[in-house]
Amino acid sequence: METVTLTIKNQPELYLEADTIAPDAFAGKKAEEIADLPVYVGREQHRLGDFFEVSGKAGATPEETKIVVGGDLSRVKYIGMKMTGGEVVVNGNADMYVGAWMQGGKITVNGNVDAFAGTGMKGGELVINGNAGNYLGAAYRGDWRGMQGGKITVIGNAGSDIGTFMNGGEIVIGGDVDVHVATHAEGGKIVIKGNAKSRLGGQMVEGEIYVLGSIDLMMPGFVYREDVDVDMDGIKGRFALYEGDLGERHRKRKGQTIYAKLYQRIEA
Repeated sequence: METVTLTIKNQPELYLEADTIAPDAFAGKKAEEIADLPVYVGREQHRLGDFFEVSGKAGATPEETKIVVGGDLSRVKYIGMKMTGGEVVVNGNADMYVGAWMQGGKITVNGNVDAFAGTGMKGGELVINGNAGNYLGAAYRGDWRGMQGGKITVIGNAGSDIGTFMNGGEIVIGGDVDVHVATHAEGGKIVIKGNAKSRLGGQMVEGEIYVLGSIDLMMPGFVYREDVDVDMDGIKGRFALYEGDLGERHRKRKGQTIYAKLYQRIEA
């Protein structure tokens, strides 16, 4: 695997839209060709090299290309957007849409990310070694297609509205989450190792939520069924199983009505 290193040298006055920072755009290119790739500040087009020092070279394919991005990236959007393979390592905080609509490969962020990370994600792996903002793994506003595949891991906390319209894949949050989790979800799995506030699973018809900590307020559309033992990905314990959201229509499979499942740990 060949490596391209980007180091930010000029901070944009506004926000830099840089969806070309992805193995798919870099593959087969030399450093000077990568520096000529377009980026945008508002409606103005610029060169990637206007903002970053570029060194190294890319592999022949996205799968053979690794990108390491360094510096204060808190004004850089769309890193790794729609990537299909390869690897991106972000050493710092990044702005919105990291890994949005990604289909394959791996992104590691050694810092925090703003909203809409992994939105509409279809495959691959996104690891955030910090905190994540709102709408993690959710659908874009006005869309009904949230995360469909792949895995997102957040070591710290996450904001509100994670997994909205999710119908596949997995999100694991190491800390706490804000309100509205898996709203409108029709599949997928969300694991919250810390505490949750309220409105988990609103209008959710299928999929699973696991909460290892406390829940401030349970949705009235979820009803307690039974206590069950869970042994999953290193997580073991006794969990209270709730099913819902009973206010929604639910499909049947082999004659059985399918409900979303919410597990809350009651004993480690």
